[in-house]
Amino acid sequence: MSEPTPRHLDGDPEAGGGDRPVTDPRIYLAAERTLLAWIRTGLAMMGLGFVVARFGLLMKELAVEGHSALARHQAPANWLGTVLVLLGVIVSGVATAQHVRTVERLHRGVTYRPSAFGLEAAVGVVLSIFGVFMALHLLAALR
Repeated sequence: MSEPTPRHLDGDPEAGGGDRPVTDPRIYLAAERTLLAWIRTGLAMMGLGFVVARFGLLMKELAVEGHSALARHQAPANWLGTVLVLLGVIVSGVATAQHVRTVERLHRGVTYRPSAFGLEAAVGVVLSIFGVFMALHLLAALR
C-alpha cells in the first residue's frame, strides 16, 4: 500500500510538490505581500530621490545668495536624486513583473527555485553604491 502524499507537499511548488496548481490561498497572499513590500521599497527610493534632488535646488538657491562654494555641489545632488527616482521606478516595475511570473508559475504548479542573484541583491548593491556617492558628495560639501 502506498503512503499518502503529505498535505503540505500536495501541489505546493515551494515545498517541492507536484504539477498541479497551488490551491492554498496563503501562498498567493504571501506572493502579494512580497509584491507590496517591493512597491513600498520603490516608493521609498523615489521619495528619497525627490528629497535629494530638492536638496540640490536648495544648494543652488544658497549659491545665488552669495555662498558660491555650494554652487559646485548642486549638480551632483540633482543627478543622484534623479537616478534614485528612476531606480525606484525600475524596482517597482521589476517587482511587478516578478510577481506576475510567480503567480503564473503557481497556477501551473511549477516548482519554485529562487534565482542566485535576485532583485533584492541588485537593490542592495545599487543602494550601497548610491550611499558611497552620497557620502562622497557630503564630504566634498564640507571642504
